[in-house]
Amino acid sequence: MTVTDQTSTNKTAKKPSSGKAAPRRRAAKKNGNGYDADAIQTLEGLEAVRKRPGMYIGGTGSAGLMHLVWELIDNAVDEASAGFANKVEVTFHRDHSIEVADNGRGIPIDKHTKRKVSALEVVFTELHAGGKFGGGAYGASGGLHGVGASVVNALSNKLIAEVDREGATHRLCFNERVAGQFNGSKFKATHQLEMVKKISKTKTGSRIRFWPDDEVFDPDASIEWDDVRARALRACFLVPGLKIKLIDKRPGCKNKPEEFVSRGGIADLVDHLTPGEELTSIIQISGIETFEEKVPVDGKMTMVERECTVDVALRWADGYDTIVQSFVNTIPTSEGGTHLVGFEKALTRAVNDVLLKDTRKLAKLAKQDKHKAGKDDVQEGLVAAVKVTFPEPQFRGQTKQELGTPAVQSIVYSIVKDSLVAWFNGEGKKTHVNRVRDKITNAVINRVTTRQQLDNKRKAAAMGSTGMPDKLADCRRHGPEAELIIVEGDSAAGPAKAGRNAETMAILPLRGKVVNAGKATTKQVLDNTEAQALFTAVGAGSGEAFNVDDARYGRIVILCDADVDGSHIRCLLLTLIHKYMTPMLELGMVYAAQPPLFTTKVSGQIHRAFSDEERDAITDELCKGNRRPESIKWQRFKGLGEMNVDELAECALNPESRILRRLTMDDGKQAKEAATMFDTLMGSDVAKRRDYLVKNSALMDPDALDI
Repeated sequence: MTVTDQTSTNKTAKKPSSGKAAPRRRAAKKNGNGYDADAIQTLEGLEAVRKRPGMYIGGTGSAGLMHLVWELIDNAVDEASAGFANKVEVTFHRDHSIEVADNGRGIPIDKHTKRKVSALEVVFTELHAGGKFGGGAYGASGGLHGVGASVVNALSNKLIAEVDREGATHRLCFNERVAGQFNGSKFKATHQLEMVKKISKTKTGSRIRFWPDDEVFDPDASIEWDDVRARALRACFLVPGLKIKLIDKRPGCKNKPEEFVSRGGIADLVDHLTPGEELTSIIQISGIETFEEKVPVDGKMTMVERECTVDVALRWADGYDTIVQSFVNTIPTSEGGTHLVGFEKALTRAVNDVLLKDTRKLAKLAKQDKHKAGKDDVQEGLVAAVKVTFPEPQFRGQTKQELGTPAVQSIVYSIVKDSLVAWFNGEGKKTHVNRVRDKITNAVINRVTTRQQLDNKRKAAAMGSTGMPDKLADCRRHGPEAELIIVEGDSAAGPAKAGRNAETMAILPLRGKVVNAGKATTKQVLDNTEAQALFTAVGAGSGEAFNVDDARYGRIVILCDADVDGSHIRCLLLTLIHKYMTPMLELGMVYAAQPPLFTTKVSGQIHRAFSDEERDAITDELCKGNRRPESIKWQRFKGLGEMNVDELAECALNPESRILRRLTMDDGKQAKEAATMFDTLMGSDVAKRRDYLVKNSALMDPDALDI
């Protein structure tokens, strides 16, 4: 096994490093400020890692500690991926050390030409050292950032490396980053490898055991069995045929030894990750393309050709959660990167261009240009694994969690899109394709609907906090004694404004048709100008967001003409209040003014009638003497606008003389039915009116009608 490291620009120290920075300082010159050449510090060997561990492993908590284990496991898995190993064993020892063993080629033990020490020592003491640079030992590996064996050693107080190679087991130990050998409890610094025993020349492999440095890591940092288990299981899916065994020897731990192996690769991973019932079989996609990039070769930037292999497995399940895991070579990229971006774009594009094209269920949304599926729609219930394999990947950050190689995005996009288009167009089972289409279509519809409902709620909540309607003639004082008087049109608004008590009476004229809240959608109600004006004027919101304590008025008075049109408007208003301002009805805060339909003046006294029957009864009463009915001149009001200021104030505005009817929840329910009847009898739907008349006419023989 050859271990990942980085190439150091620092020269090897002649004496074994203790790993502790010992910067040289010199007293500041008398005429200086203390900042001279000797103030510049250099960190040699593994000092940089210990000085800034977060740069190499992400932190000093449990995640950083686990990263040391990942590096050793990844190195072993790289050997298997390259075809030189098929077994990896991870052991949790009693003394809380961790050992990772493999049956790969074994780390080279011969002397390094430049360093004059064994290659094994170089791997564990030099940053940027390993077999993954230059492509000689590995065609593709987990990474090249040097967060490997040397960093594990840098952050350990003890490490033992054993290599099976060339017919013997060779050992090199490290105590506080210094190479040497242990003899019992004593340690002797030396560069010489110890030959432990002779073995078969065909047996090869490496065993690395390390003790993390407690001074570096947080007191509560720990290496968890379940996390290592999950990583090992995932590695088996990435390298089919690789066996990984876990052994826990720690006292008090009840974890039994486990061994994992997979033959189906990432398709098995997708099957393992799939929750609930699957909607489709596993779709497997693979392809190889090349790209070029500039890299330094012999000190010069040179264009080289890379080969990138793409392997993808995916399926849709019946749930809503999305599970997508991505990998570069054998390394999981938890933060994604260019390969994942290419996959997601290809998936979304193929779905919109082919799968959802001309879908009937989306036709209505297409008119609003809202029919396109987004990333979340497409990935609802998706389970997928995306793996790319190529030499010398570029990662963003030292911990190799996000791929940065730009060319990989377009390669993954091209391979995945072409394969998905073919699957949607017939290569996939028709029932499976239809299930995916229905699932994504419903996701689009639900998203648009939910977004619209959210917008409606926000719009409704905003009503009352914005400025007042321009047509509102507000009162000067608000509260329980204030009232909002709703009148029909500007003709009635004029006399009402002139005859009101401006201290506590506000006038809101309606200039258009009020929406029928009994059958309209929330959006239609909130988009209606007159409904908006009412909600805003009251200032307490609407629907579920209505808060009666925020109302600016203690009562609402509906003042409409005493005719059929006025009755219709009153029904529509009452229906709106019943559905969207319910507490005001429940608390008795809604009234209907009762303006007269007729008026007459006899012997200086004014008489008012609210119906034809009442007018006739008053006439009969006035004619009991010698007065003749023809002498009584009744004036019929066609609308409130015909009343002068005094008349309107007397019959509808003056609390001492007006007649108000308190409206109840039952009135609201009846108004809803009446509003629907008005729409039937007076609306524009002729067929609906015809059907009603035919169904309810007891005086007409339906067979006699020409319909």
